[in-house]
Amino acid sequence: MTTTEAGATHGYHKQKDEHLKRLRRIEGQIRGLQRMVDEDTYCIDILTQVSASTKALQSFALQLLEEHLRHCVADAALKGGDEIDAKVDEATKAIGRLLRT
Repeated sequence: MTTTEAGATHGYHKQKDEHLKRLRRIEGQIRGLQRMVDEDTYCIDILTQVSASTKALQSFALQLLEEHLRHCVADAALKGGDEIDAKVDEATKAIGRLLRT
């Protein structure tokens, strides 16, 4: 896991409130899944909701990745040196993890 300097502005900073709102919505979907299981809802209906929750998380991840590329990777490219290689490697690994899910 990579950390940044204290006080650093992350690529998602401008959209932080929007991201938190999306994550709360996704959290609600997950709680809905728990309720469905608790209420013995039909399996296929639960699976449909799992798919919707998964899609919502993937959409959030792609947005976050785009912001990382536009902000963090672009900033490293401007600075040059070893930092750009590290940021590209970091982004490549993150994309690989997303593709495996």
